[in-house]
Amino acid sequence: MEKEQVYYATGRRKSSVARTWLKPGDGNIIINNRPAENYFRIQNIYKTMLQPLALTNTMGDFDVKVTVKGGGYSGQAGAVRHGITRALMLASPELRTQLKRAGFVRRDPRKKERKKYGQRGARARYQFSKR
Repeated sequence: MEKEQVYYATGRRKSSVARTWLKPGDGNIIINNRPAENYFRIQNIYKTMLQPLALTNTMGDFDVKVTVKGGGYSGQAGAVRHGITRALMLASPELRTQLKRAGFVRRDPRKKERKKYGQRGARARYQFSKR
């Protein structure tokens, strides 16, 4: 009996990390042991996560299992999108050009800038008083 091919990839965005497993199936998406539509209840965030599958017309071809940690829902959705993209490229390398053109291959490097001492925030200063 032949073992089913499973593709594993890691996706990251902000402070979120998504471990993604992709295997041929009928389109079930499970995130942290919950259905994706229950995990990402905000429609825009849910659609963000599905973008690579929708773009490559592989929506019902793969079962996706994800464990995601850190950050908020938006960062987690971006991390899941990145993980799905990387796993899709492992499954079929010819999809790379299509995914790259859409901008899904590159990890979004933006992170929260740290607060500096003597200031109110990363760039916001305390109000200056001349007198």
